[in-house]
Amino acid sequence: MRNHSVISEFTLFGLSADPQIQALLFVLFLVVYLLTLTGNLLLLLVIRINSHLHIPMYFFLGQLSFLDLCHSSVTVPKLLENLLSEKKTISVEGCLAQVFLLFATGGTESCLLTVMAYDRYVAISSPLLYGKVMNRQLCMGLVWGSWGLAFLDALINILVALQLDFCEAQNIHHFCCELPSLYPLSCSDVTASFIVLLCSSLLHFFGNFLLIFFSYVRILSTILSISSTTGRSKAFSTCSSHLTAVIFFYGSGFLRYLMPNSESTQELIFSVQYSVVTPMLNPLIYSLKNKEVKAAVRSMLKKCF
Repeated sequence: MRNHSVISEFTLFGLSADPQIQALLFVLFLVVYLLTLTGNLLLLLVIRINSHLHIPMYFFLGQLSFLDLCHSSVTVPKLLENLLSEKKTISVEGCLAQVFLLFATGGTESCLLTVMAYDRYVAISSPLLYGKVMNRQLCMGLVWGSWGLAFLDALINILVALQLDFCEAQNIHHFCCELPSLYPLSCSDVTASFIVLLCSSLLHFFGNFLLIFFSYVRILSTILSISSTTGRSKAFSTCSSHLTAVIFFYGSGFLRYLMPNSESTQELIFSVQYSVVTPMLNPLIYSLKNKEVKAAVRSMLKKCF
């Protein structure tokens, strides 16, 4: 075996090295993170205290808000720290922990968006049976199943990644740790890890995407069978927020992970959109497009002020 010195930390070089630009980026990402925390916590609070929102659709929406808080908090605090620090390092263990948590939260959100698509299908195709079909036991099972499947997927990937050795090159041209960004830094064979990553991506993310796609095919078929224009418009409005969230999540995710690991500016933009911006947009999407949420927010603000 060849000799090599194993490193203990990586340096994150994803964003600008110019101090002035770093200061601007710090303010920008701090504002985005505070908006993410405020928006998602506000949505969780509104769903919690308003009895009219205690139905499966908003139960899943509350879970989505909690996931967005977690997903954003995995990367943004470290990003903010690095923008203020001259030494932009992260330990190998910390980096792999970040990889695991990104996998787990992103995978859970993928599953949860699939569950929400099924929920919208049941609500539109069988409105009279909606409460009976989407009972509390099923909803809890679907949420726990989403978390369990995603954590299992993340655990399998990280256990294989732990076998990698990192030496010599230690610069990651990214603002956070993602598994594809670590492969060029490994001095051991990455084939096993890459195959596991590819298989899990195909089964987990593409599998969920196909389930969402087929759910919306059925939803569209049901909406087109409604005779009145008002009925079709009302039915479509109940799933427009979810469809927008799916487009943002999968659109930015596919653009980020289907691109080759080229360390380009475009790749960084898609990654920022996926990891930082989308968690901020979800509460806005559901608040602006949903009359019941808007009414609940107004009611809560009137009571407070």
